Amino acid sequence: MLHNAHMMRTLLIVTALLLPVGCSAVKANPAAGRQHDVVIYAATPGGIAAAISAAKSDCRVLLIEPTPRIGGLVTNGLTHPDFHAFEGLTGFYLEFTQRTEDYYRNKYGPDSDQLRISLRGTQTEPSVALTIFQQMLAEHPSITVLHNHTLASVSMTHRGRRIASIKLSDTDGSTSKIAAPMFIDASYEGDLMAAAGVPWRAGREGREEYDESLAPEQPDDQLQAYNFRLTMTQDPDNLAPVPLLPGYDRNDYLDLIPLLESGKVKQLFAYKPNAVYKAQIPPLPNGKYDINDVSRSIVRLSMPGENLGWPDGDAATRRAIFNKHLLYNVGMLYFLQHDEAVPQAFRDEANSWGLCKDELVENNHLPIQLYVREARRMIGQYVFTEHDTACAENDPRAVLHEDAIAMCEYSLNCHGTSHEGPLFGGHHTGEFYKAAAPYQIPYGVIVPKQVENLLVPVALSASHVGFCALRLEPCWSSLGQAAGFAAAQAIDSKQPVQQVDVPKLQTQLHEDGSATIYLGDVPHECGDFAAAQWWGTHGGFHGITPRTVKPGQRGKHIVGQYYESYPQHDAELDTPLDDTLRARWITLAKKLGVMNDKLKTAPTRRDFIRAAYASRS
Repeated sequence: MLHNAHMMRTLLIVTALLLPVGCSAVKANPAAGRQHDVVIYAATPGGIAAAISAAKSDCRVLLIEPTPRIGGLVTNGLTHPDFHAFEGLTGFYLEFTQRTEDYYRNKYGPDSDQLRISLRGTQTEPSVALTIFQQMLAEHPSITVLHNHTLASVSMTHRGRRIASIKLSDTDGSTSKIAAPMFIDASYEGDLMAAAGVPWRAGREGREEYDESLAPEQPDDQLQAYNFRLTMTQDPDNLAPVPLLPGYDRNDYLDLIPLLESGKVKQLFAYKPNAVYKAQIPPLPNGKYDINDVSRSIVRLSMPGENLGWPDGDAATRRAIFNKHLLYNVGMLYFLQHDEAVPQAFRDEANSWGLCKDELVENNHLPIQLYVREARRMIGQYVFTEHDTACAENDPRAVLHEDAIAMCEYSLNCHGTSHEGPLFGGHHTGEFYKAAAPYQIPYGVIVPKQVENLLVPVALSASHVGFCALRLEPCWSSLGQAAGFAAAQAIDSKQPVQQVDVPKLQTQLHEDGSATIYLGDVPHECGDFAAAQWWGTHGGFHGITPRTVKPGQRGKHIVGQYYESYPQHDAELDTPLDDTLRARWITLAKKLGVMNDKLKTAPTRRDFIRAAYASRS
């Protein structure tokens, strides 16, 4: 827990997060009288991706968002996404970035700073992200979006193996009942999953449980810390003042002064250690910045220990945690701008920054969602661990998962789970950062062990360490995209989600431009994308290149945390097929039941894979 003699009183700041605690009436809900095939709880990017892929499969979809604003963290400040190589962006999330890039090109011109700074559409303003998500959803008339409704309860049937219906609460406390054959929980917290009786855990496993090198010696209840992702600017024409929040007390921040005077903090806003507010690089278009916690700094925005009640907390508990984080993050900035005890140079720097007048205008320019890095984690059919990010033996590629439904390529990263020493000047514990080669994510991580009509692509099945590799919006989006297709398939086949035909699901994903293995030189627009993905997912590119790079070694640095494609991860489709590789691939073709005479004479890798792909039954 964070400790300070003066620190924080519990507040009840009135924000858009306010949720009903009880239910007082039943009224007609505009979605309640309609027939729905798939009901999705939470319009996070993963939830939006799931809704669109289900709609593409001719499903009638209800997408329920507990707040007034869709898009999760991506429309609430997290607009500098975590990935390393552009080749790792795939499927729904890649389409989102391409549409964002088109937005800046069309609005500001092909030679504009806005287009250039958007970095292929990956760096965007929250308001633009919201617009793009709304446009993507609007293209599918079979999707109904319901705002400001939270989960009140779940009714189960078939001895707890199926969700029959859910009850929703509106902001006025009234309730409505929604039934459907299939449900997807895309919330950061796993609220629907937990209410359906699916086993879950929060906290860290001990090292013995999964033999993970990054795990603690003994299990505990610590969670990765939370903070807000503020959208800020130094543009004087777009500066909104930092508000004075109820409960502010300058005494809470006076211990900052010695650190500022000592020179240990050299800059308040920077993309480097020992700053206070991490101004992400590259910046966002139109002079804006995604502001985050600075890892390993002596002053942090994240508050480990203060979030332990969040995962399973009721509305009042979460509201109190939300407000404590908000007061700490914003109150410290107000102190740095206005308190006369702050050295003038730091006050001047702080006052050159402000919130953005044109962002989150409905909530005093502040996010309505806290950055929940980790909450509940389902205990599902497959538990993703640190081992799933490790390289295969003498191979640059990570271990093979032939049942993969997504891939990711970010590092294992934890911002800390506890704090030692004084609030200002102490340090977080439980932090880690470990590079990894691009890794695959198997279908079982989104599948409960028993509940037959529920998929969970966000609060997914992973250890604490494994979750720290997957807790990324591009990754969650890919898993959501898979969940939508899987839900539709389960409905069509009248089978539980545990019996979804994974090869068929993979084909749908590949045809929709979503990757299940990282291939740096076969983009989604390549005519052989689906064939190369199919072949690689079955191991075609494993074991053919001895590793000569460090595990997780990236390509040439571009800017910030972004790099060129991972070395030794190309398919090299136009490379002539030598006898050794041909023999290896013929063995795989026989295993897959796609052997044909063309494979014996195919001159290149591309020709071989095309011929094998065409022979699938």
